Amino acid sequence: MRIATRSSALALAQSGIVAVDLGGAELVKAETDTTTDDKERFVRGVERAVLDGQAEAGVHSAKDLPGEMTSGLVIAAVPNREDPRDAWIGPGTGLDDVPEGARVGTVSLRRRSQLLAIRPDLEPVALEGNVDTRLRKLEAGEADAIILAVAGLNRLNREDVISFAIPLDQMTPAAGQGALVVQSKAGGDEVVRQLNHLASERELLAERAAVVGLGADCSSPVGIHARHEGDRLVVDGFVGLADGSTWVRDRLEGDPAHPEAVGAELARRMSVAGATEILERATATA
Repeated sequence: MRIATRSSALALAQSGIVAVDLGGAELVKAETDTTTDDKERFVRGVERAVLDGQAEAGVHSAKDLPGEMTSGLVIAAVPNREDPRDAWIGPGTGLDDVPEGARVGTVSLRRRSQLLAIRPDLEPVALEGNVDTRLRKLEAGEADAIILAVAGLNRLNREDVISFAIPLDQMTPAAGQGALVVQSKAGGDEVVRQLNHLASERELLAERAAVVGLGADCSSPVGIHARHEGDRLVVDGFVGLADGSTWVRDRLEGDPAHPEAVGAELARRMSVAGATEILERATATA
């Protein structure tokens, strides 16, 4: 089997995990779409490789996958999810004792909004690039700390740089954070379906439904996180302005057998509570 992947170190590590779980597969490096600056460029090249027959499946970070699936493709499997939390790399053992006025490197509006809601004294600074690039910029003093995904650092065997994982009740992760998606053509998912982890799949479906219901995308200041607690599916949501001044949070429990209905209902409740207006303001000031 051939698996399409981006060529970054993290993408290759993630696709390598899937290849091993499939008993060995060839990795096919797909070109990143350079005709746009939005985050969807990370998935289009991989999707094109699958649709054109260069590979039978493609692997994505679930948080990069648009809410509307590309025609002809399906989510064939969601492997067992990694740690979904955000990681703080820098001084401190928790957000409460981070030095006052610290410069925090992140380009994520979601992280910026939640960080400033808790610690308005901190100074977010734009710090772009892959994991290694951001770590080098931190070492060079371009920021005092940075926030990255725990899952990506774990998959790159760089968990040693993590000062602490930010608790879920302080920073709601992006929809799909920590999860991988194995994508294939419709009707061609039988082989990779064996990799599917049902609980992880249901969590992702709930999160994606909430994002779609809010009319958001992977660049919006929105956090959605679903998890199983006993026989219930618990979904947390956050929508806020980038300056941390205004936000809406909500939590909903539901039947894990109907994850998309739970996610859609959370989105409806949050919209009624003001999330739609916040997203409109966030778009207007972006």
